[in-house]
Amino acid sequence: MLDVGRRLNPECEHVEGDMRTLRVGRTFDAVFVHDAVSYITEENDLRAVVETAYAHLRPGGAALFVPDWVRETFVPSTTHGGNDGEGRALRFVECDWDPDPNDTTYVAGFAYLLRDTDGSVRVEHDRHVMGLFPRTVWIQILETPGSEPASSAPSTARRSARISSWECIANRVPRRPRPGSRPLPGPPEGRPRPARRT
Repeated sequence: MLDVGRRLNPECEHVEGDMRTLRVGRTFDAVFVHDAVSYITEENDLRAVVETAYAHLRPGGAALFVPDWVRETFVPSTTHGGNDGEGRALRFVECDWDPDPNDTTYVAGFAYLLRDTDGSVRVEHDRHVMGLFPRTVWIQILETPGSEPASSAPSTARRSARISSWECIANRVPRRPRPGSRPLPGPPEGRPRPARRT
């Protein structure tokens, strides 16, 4: 995946890491966490992801999280797609369902039809356990002491053939600390804190 990313976006820096613990020693105006956050299935891990985002924000910076679903928008669904290449092709079906509505996960099952250059076709299956948190949990975690109030809204960009739209959950780090607030997580010990932009 990193090799593909580097080929498609050679002007971007690519860093492999765990979103719960990664620290690159720099801060940014914005941090965008897209649907990979859906692989977080425990609340304490979700909190660690948010701390990672905040650790990389400059004062006044914004963090945007876009999970595939939140509990309130989840609908069991089936979607499909695919592509044709030079002599090869792929078709897939994705089925999302929630075996236990009382926990924080759902299941995404994938079936793939892969046609090779010699015309042979094989079938592969993949099963992913994904995170499914209520908006209130997202908001509570994002409203870390020292941050601004968080907000949540459905995205206007709909995923192709999907019943529900993505949820956009955002928060901002204040330009100046509030009186009595704890500092937000910063770069790890031993690394200098990057200079503030003026």
